[in-house]
Amino acid sequence: MAEEVLKTEETAKPTAATATAVAPKKKKGKKARFTRGRIYVQSTYNNTIITVTDTSGNVIGWGSSGRTGFKGSKKSTPYAAQKTMEDAIIRLKDVGLQEVDVFVKGIGTGRESAVRALQGAGFTILSIKDQTPIPHGGVRPKKARRV
Repeated sequence: MAEEVLKTEETAKPTAATATAVAPKKKKGKKARFTRGRIYVQSTYNNTIITVTDTSGNVIGWGSSGRTGFKGSKKSTPYAAQKTMEDAIIRLKDVGLQEVDVFVKGIGTGRESAVRALQGAGFTILSIKDQTPIPHGGVRPKKARRV
């Protein structure tokens, strides 16, 4: 009798192998292919951030100098911006981008080198637009001193 109880307990417990075999695998959807897109380059004094979108503005991928592997003051160099652009392009090679509009923003040193890396990768650049904000009017002046 005791042997029968042990046998039923052993068969009733699910093992880890059966639990993983039962779980269904999710199907990966095919990535959409885009022949035309936009590339936004934001270059600051401390970093370079690259965002790749489709024509309607939906983000396809991105990259930054920190994600590429640069740390500290090396993130703001032109070389880091070039490598960041190359890294973002490599990640997105299966998307099928061929023609791009480039939007550059900021005053960092990586602006031109990122665009040159994009040209060197074989993309057709349709337009380059500078979106750097320009201050106008300035802040309100200090109140006049009364003596």
